[in-house]
Amino acid sequence: MAPLRGPERLAIVAIIPARFGSTRLPGKPLADIHGKTMIERVYERARAASLPDRVLVATDDERIAAAVRRFGGEVVLTSSAHATGTDRLAEAVRATDADIVVNVQGDEPMLDPAGIDAAAAPLVEQPELPMATLSLPLTAFEEMLSPSVVKVVTDARGDALYFSRSPIPHARTPGGDLAEAARAAVAKGLARKHVGLYAYRRAALLRFAALPPSPLEQAEGLEQLRALHHGMRIRVIAVDGPGGVAVDTAEDLERVRALLARRP
Repeated sequence: MAPLRGPERLAIVAIIPARFGSTRLPGKPLADIHGKTMIERVYERARAASLPDRVLVATDDERIAAAVRRFGGEVVLTSSAHATGTDRLAEAVRATDADIVVNVQGDEPMLDPAGIDAAAAPLVEQPELPMATLSLPLTAFEEMLSPSVVKVVTDARGDALYFSRSPIPHARTPGGDLAEAARAAVAKGLARKHVGLYAYRRAALLRFAALPPSPLEQAEGLEQLRALHHGMRIRVIAVDGPGGVAVDTAEDLERVRALLARRP
């Protein structure tokens, strides 16, 4: 994908928030995956994207920072008081000249670099857009019902109407059964799975991080609902493919190791 630029060149930075503490898998950025740490593998995937001028890791942990420096990556140390990755991102972006910043999840070592470009491109092309994210087709009925899989519905422009852990949209069926409705939504191709990769315009990110949490955000445990609550548009780019594999548990880590072992 050839780099896209407006009349005046925009500085695009991909930032990977990384923290050592994790409830289910402590120290996971430093987990070994066939001779490389997970954070190094994520960094390499981000570097393979076409649009970002820089990739850096934002962390509050010197162990992670040292690991990044060892493989030649760029790192910025941030406060340990941040409640979310977005807060860490907002601090880190102040140390850059970024016009557009892409938030890359630090636990997806099989990230498709094309997703970074797909999220950033609309902000380059449409100066009025504050932020963008991605969605994938949701084809498994079990994922439609799973609260760990976030669903998204959009308007005619492709802007997010709502994100939820519940099965949305609800496709009405004669029986009115929830499971039947979920199957119908999947079968009709209406269900989309949200991919937690965001691109922000600099001012939008700083505004978003400064906003108070919203009731729906707190109810669903989804930070992006704060943006919708406060009237910020989120363009959702529909992409295809299997998506990445997020590493949240030791079982996820073993799965990634097995998948990468089968690659040439």
